Formats: sequence, structure tokens, C-alpha cells
Amino acid sequence: MAAPEAHEPPADCRRCPRLAAFRDDNRRAHPGFHNDPVPAFGPLDARLLIVGLAPGLKGANRTGRPFTGDYAGDLLYPSLIGAGFARGEYGARPGDGLRPEGCRITNAVRCVPPQNKPTPEETRSCRPFLEAEIAAMGELRALLALGRIAHDAVLRTFGLKLAAHPFGHGAVHELPNGLLLADSYHCSRYNVNTGRLTPAMFEAVLAELKTRLG
Repeated sequence: MAAPEAHEPPADCRRCPRLAAFRDDNRRAHPGFHNDPVPAFGPLDARLLIVGLAPGLKGANRTGRPFTGDYAGDLLYPSLIGAGFARGEYGARPGDGLRPEGCRITNAVRCVPPQNKPTPEETRSCRPFLEAEIAAMGELRALLALGRIAHDAVLRTFGLKLAAHPFGHGAVHELPNGLLLADSYHCSRYNVNTGRLTPAMFEAVLAELKTRLG
């Protein structure tokens, strides 16, 4: 078997003991799930990298594709299609024919965490994979952070101060390295149900990125 790329954790990664133990528990409880680190989705020559928090237990941890099979994907992928960042139809499963166009989707933490909450140490432990992913994307021009944790993870990946680039929905930061960092509230069921994020709000962020990327 070929070794994984530097930007992808190995199958059954054990860097984070708590996350590895949780995956072990889920292999027993849900043997048909993916239950391994979830690889990024989309081409490495994309100009936009979308960074989420972590796989959902019955979403990406089940299907093996970011944001696939849970509510967040129901908002994310149709919005990407509408903005021209993906083609096809989202069927909430790998093999549905959906193809990212000019964007790539990943997570700050590649393994499912208990209660959808990775610890700061787990985010730090997974950071080398995000760093390697960004380094491998030779055409990268912008990143979209879904939520504050993803926003902070991106800034720390570049060694930038958080206070100099505060998170705010709809904000677009021009980073010293020439890249853009856009922010959105996470497209979770909770945020949508509470009205913190509406589909129109999320679509506006994508439209702004599309304009800036030409």
C-alpha cells in the first residue's frame, strides 16, 4: 500500500489518543462507517480551500467525505453548486457525482471528536496536515473558514496573530502572505435553526469570494 500524502493523515492515525479511542468505540458501534481520518475533497490545484471544524459522527465519519451525510452538507454543497464552485448534484454520499470546481474542502481536525468538540491540543496536533495541504496547493488564493475554530486554525498555521485578524461572519482578511481569508459562521443545523446563519448569508460569502477570485 502506498504511503499517504503528507497532507493526509495515515489511516488509523493515533496522534490524538482521545480521538483514536473514540474511533475505536465507533468501529465497534458502527462497523459500516468510515471511522478513520477523513481526507480532503477536491483538486489540489484549486484556488479556494474551505476549512471546517471536524467530521460529524454520522456525517463525514460515516461517509468518508467532508460535510457529506449531515445537515451542514445540505447547505454547503448546494450553495457551492449555485456559486459555481461545484458541479453535479449533492446526493449526501460519495459517488453521487458531485465535483468541486476550483475549490477543495477539508477540516482543521480530520477525525471525529466526541460531542463535535475537539480540544485545543487536538487542533494543534492535526495542524501539520493543514500546513502540508496548504503548501501542496500551488494555485491557492483564498481560504474560507467555517467558524471561529477553523479561522483560528488557519491563522495559527500561518503563524499570524489572532487579534490582528478577528473572526467575523462575512469578513475578508488580506493576509500578509498575499492570501485572502474569508469567514462564515459554520453551516451547522444549530446555526441555521437559530437564525444565526441563513442560506442567503452563506451564499453572500461565496458570492464575494467568487467576485474576488474572478
